[in-house]
Amino acid sequence: MQHEYNIQVPPETAGNQEALKQFVSKHAEISLHEISHIRILKRSIDARQKAIKVNLRVLVFVQEDFKEQKPSLPNYRNVTGAEEVIIIGAGPAGLFAALRCIELGKKPIVLERGKDVRARRRDLKKLNIEHIVNEDSNYCFGEGGAGTYSDGKLYTRSKKRGDVNRILELFVAFGATDQILVEAHPHIGTNKLPGIIQEMTKTILDNGGEVLFESRVVDIEVRNNEVAGVALATGTKIPAKKLILATGHSARDIFELLHKKDILIEAKSFALGVRIEHPQVLIDKIQYNRKDRGEFLPPSAYSLVKQVEGRGVYSFCMCPGGIIAPCATSPGEIVTNGWSPSRRDQPTANSGIVVEVRPEDYKIFGNSPLAALNFQKQVEQKAWLEGGKTQTAPAQRMVDFSNGKLSADLPESSYKPGIASVELGSILPEFIYRTLQKGFQEFGKSMRGYYTNEAVVHATESRTSSPVRIPRDRETLEHVQIKGLYPCGEGAGYAGGIVSAAIDGEKCAEKAVGAMKN
Repeated sequence: MQHEYNIQVPPETAGNQEALKQFVSKHAEISLHEISHIRILKRSIDARQKAIKVNLRVLVFVQEDFKEQKPSLPNYRNVTGAEEVIIIGAGPAGLFAALRCIELGKKPIVLERGKDVRARRRDLKKLNIEHIVNEDSNYCFGEGGAGTYSDGKLYTRSKKRGDVNRILELFVAFGATDQILVEAHPHIGTNKLPGIIQEMTKTILDNGGEVLFESRVVDIEVRNNEVAGVALATGTKIPAKKLILATGHSARDIFELLHKKDILIEAKSFALGVRIEHPQVLIDKIQYNRKDRGEFLPPSAYSLVKQVEGRGVYSFCMCPGGIIAPCATSPGEIVTNGWSPSRRDQPTANSGIVVEVRPEDYKIFGNSPLAALNFQKQVEQKAWLEGGKTQTAPAQRMVDFSNGKLSADLPESSYKPGIASVELGSILPEFIYRTLQKGFQEFGKSMRGYYTNEAVVHATESRTSSPVRIPRDRETLEHVQIKGLYPCGEGAGYAGGIVSAAIDGEKCAEKAVGAMKN
């Protein structure tokens, strides 16, 4: 027999199978020797009270053998000679779209401007050490997209967009730990995600699909308001009747191409700010209200949101035990992001702290659909200039930042290209600067100890989401103007992370295949 229970236990009990068994035995009034196994279905930490508790949903096997069953891959069919769907971008939206096409019997051809996972590492090393930005191979572009080397967080609030569990189970089938099915905020880790992405690519190739790296699209051919094909930077032209556009939020050249060709796009509100770094032990002490978190609690995360003079300021992509990475996609700009290894065992915690940017904020760039993009670009370029025209990030201690004071010195940062002391008011737009100054002080009231000069503010955190939306029909998911064009994922404005992008990729594949003659 199997019984499901929701229980709350101390961390020491949650982390010890025998202790958990004894607790369940008493709680459920089941004899200890009758419990053959306890499977944890969901786990979250409740640190709101002095005594920290772990919330568990458990499945208890009573007088029944437990057989572990991990998710398996769908029965993919070979699509070598099938009709083709062209997919631009090998991020989560593009890869999951390709896999879904294979499931449905169509051949995906994935065009990725960047390099494969292994070759991409060499370009990241040059970026971190030599400050050389490869516009086609960086933290945003290449096999797996931005998520591959930027953490692999799988938490999403977009439950209504689709089947989140299906996406998580597919990740497990491709090699992720099954703990992502359990944790309230699942996370794979930058050290493990590249191998999982490679398995996805291999599956596409093994089943007759194609993945072409270093294949940057420079033109989308349209005839009579229908997609006709794409042209690559190499001069190669590929015919296409169905085109899934899954380029990610940093493919500015694609946005500019669409605008140049009078293919409708729209400016979109987004958020912009900085990336803050604290010692992880400090965040643990604040969140767990204890000197040492111990072996049964993970490095602590936080989520903060405040309204400052009617404008939202909030944490974004918080990385416990993580590292700040340089995520510029062109020379002459500074962009930061964060990631964590699977164990989250680095000595610092970082998070984006960003301010909402509204249409009236970027009206200085006119009514162009690229207005928000140009606003974003201007701030990144200012950061590059103030940082010394390298990938060195302008930085300031937190209290100094709020007081408008240049920091006399800076502690060591996890940001490998290095940081330079700069008064960040010279970089950030006035409304963002003032909102952040007050926002940090407000955060300190919610998390005592958070507002400290031990923390370092890095400029800029600017790629929270796409500054452009590519409009599509709600039912067909086709572009409102161009038949056969399916704007997809985060870059098109329809997702906000790995899971939601993967869900959108599958949806676009289903619509594209459904519209094809069988």
